[in-house]
Amino acid sequence: MGVRRASVDRLLEQPSGRGLVAIPLALIVVITVVDIHSPADVHLGPLLVIAPALTASFAGPWLTAAIGVLAVAAQVFIALLHGGLATTNHISQIAALTVLSALVVFVCYVRERRGRQLSRARSVAEAAQRVLLRPPPHRIGPLRVSWLYLAAEDETQIGGDLFAIARAAHPGTRVIIGDVRGKGMAAIGEASVVLGAFREGAHRCATLPELAAVLEESFCLNVEDVADTRHDPGEHFITALVLDIPDHDSQAQMINCGHCPPLLVHDHQVTVLHSRRPAPPLGMCALPASSHRADPFPFETGDILLLYTDGVIEARSPTGEFYPLAERVASFSATSPDALLRHIHDDLLAHVGEQPTDDTALLVIERTASHHLHRPHLE
Repeated sequence: MGVRRASVDRLLEQPSGRGLVAIPLALIVVITVVDIHSPADVHLGPLLVIAPALTASFAGPWLTAAIGVLAVAAQVFIALLHGGLATTNHISQIAALTVLSALVVFVCYVRERRGRQLSRARSVAEAAQRVLLRPPPHRIGPLRVSWLYLAAEDETQIGGDLFAIARAAHPGTRVIIGDVRGKGMAAIGEASVVLGAFREGAHRCATLPELAAVLEESFCLNVEDVADTRHDPGEHFITALVLDIPDHDSQAQMINCGHCPPLLVHDHQVTVLHSRRPAPPLGMCALPASSHRADPFPFETGDILLLYTDGVIEARSPTGEFYPLAERVASFSATSPDALLRHIHDDLLAHVGEQPTDDTALLVIERTASHHLHRPHLE
């Protein structure tokens, strides 16, 4: 969720921006008039530095410099009417005002340059997000999808959480959501390995255990090339939840590799889908990949599936309480993925009181009507 900031030039093109410029101009006029009509021993000229300082709070260096020049010219005008430019006092005031105005312009220039650098960094983060964490379509097969990603680091829009949706070779949809052990920019390389393997394997793997084995193998082969082992020499692994949702079957499958269990909303009842055969996180390369076993679960028309990372349930309130996701979801009356996601987002921020300190990802999937859906006997 990117934040767009208007440039100063765009601000000044608006009526409110032009109105702000009138404030320092009015200050210059008022201070000059009052100083001219004040007694000779009263000097208000130094207050003119307020004008460029105030301009720098909403304008760029060029406009700030122009206001600074006007302030110095006003000080020269005051000096001419109060004994001439040759007096030591007036020379000192003019020199001091010139130096201070120049410093204000320099600070404004540095701030604007820093702003441009941050803007470019945000643009790069947005581009990286589109390439690495491609936004899932709002509609894929019989599924409606909504998602939310909150990065813990202020200047990034991606981090150690990941999710992706892809179509399978059979009529169905494969889904993954995961969480790299680290967070922030250092974890992006590890996330990219898993996402790349998932997007390729989702189409060619016939079964969900085969796809999980491909993810494990790819991560183990490539983790040393992408992991930040210099600053983080510890173990590198990814918790992941992989799902297979057929188009024309009410029985879906999941493999939970050490990840948070998903929530299933059916007839306004929330069920935590614990895995009966959990697998270790991806990256435990000493374990056989063939040990993955899929867990079936019912996913019928109108049901909503909520996938999330631990940044949601481990978000603490100011008093130290964890966010009770399942309880809050059960209390919401949302009937669509978008509405449910908005409720969770607003409620989560209200619970924490600020931006979450850990990467947070949420994926909401609803099954819509399918003309060929049947209800098999479930285990």
